[in-house]
Amino acid sequence: MSNVPRTKVLLFYNPNSGNGLFKNNLDIIIGRFQDKGYQVVPVRAAGGLYISDVLSEINEDEYRQILVAGGDGTINICVNAMVKNGIELPVAILPAGTANDFAYYFEIPNDIDAMLDIALGDHLATADVGVCNGRYFINVAALGNLVDVSQKTDPNLKNTLGVFSYYLKGFSEVVTLKPLPIKLTTPDKVYDEEMLFMIVMNGVSAGGLKKLSPNSEINDGLLDVMVFEDMPVIRLAPLLVNALQGLHPKDKKVLYFQTDKLKIESPVDISTDVDGEHGEKLPLDFSVLHDRLKVFTSENF
Repeated sequence: MSNVPRTKVLLFYNPNSGNGLFKNNLDIIIGRFQDKGYQVVPVRAAGGLYISDVLSEINEDEYRQILVAGGDGTINICVNAMVKNGIELPVAILPAGTANDFAYYFEIPNDIDAMLDIALGDHLATADVGVCNGRYFINVAALGNLVDVSQKTDPNLKNTLGVFSYYLKGFSEVVTLKPLPIKLTTPDKVYDEEMLFMIVMNGVSAGGLKKLSPNSEINDGLLDVMVFEDMPVIRLAPLLVNALQGLHPKDKKVLYFQTDKLKIESPVDISTDVDGEHGEKLPLDFSVLHDRLKVFTSENF
């Protein structure tokens, strides 16, 4: 163990995240940490390579934590850089994006002073990290006809309307859905399905759907898999209503299971998405890094 005092805090921030929280409160953030005797070291989000370079060179023993100011995409970039560089520092989330599903799971408030109280506290929870073809994710990987909705959504519209813009775009594409053949292989079973789309969840919510994976626990060592099977378009509207209420895993047209390993194959090209960004091409191999992250939470979490 090093005796070097942990007087530094790494602040990884996305200046373009949706709600402007970071830009409007930078001085408050730095001031609160300086008052406690910490030096804030800012790193601007400019893609994953720069943060990875920074983390490869820091003396981890000098740092108390990593602050991540942004949405789920910013957290994803930071977590990928942390895992690749073997960084074990705890993470404090300052949710400032269009999608803040990871922060929602850990009940991080939207008020700047309240979230800084948590960041300056000492209560920690753990989180799994999902792995897809060697790439890490915190929330969700998705495949099929609807996964490129967020990628096609205008960023200005996304920042203005938030997650509602995803729903509008998704409905506009419903009429084009075509069934896709997939093979799913787990340690226990092999599934051959015709699907419209599917999700592999680490967290509970994604894209603002708070109960998208109602049975998930973010630190249970398991991924929650939901396959929305081929169905008439007329069945999609009630299924969406069920999804808003977290009832869809019980639907007869939804295949649901949990696993710690999964391989996905298909004879056709299928669009994929990992935490809101373009994913890898099939085949996909999934696994879990159990309890890989430590996350600052409130004492009541």
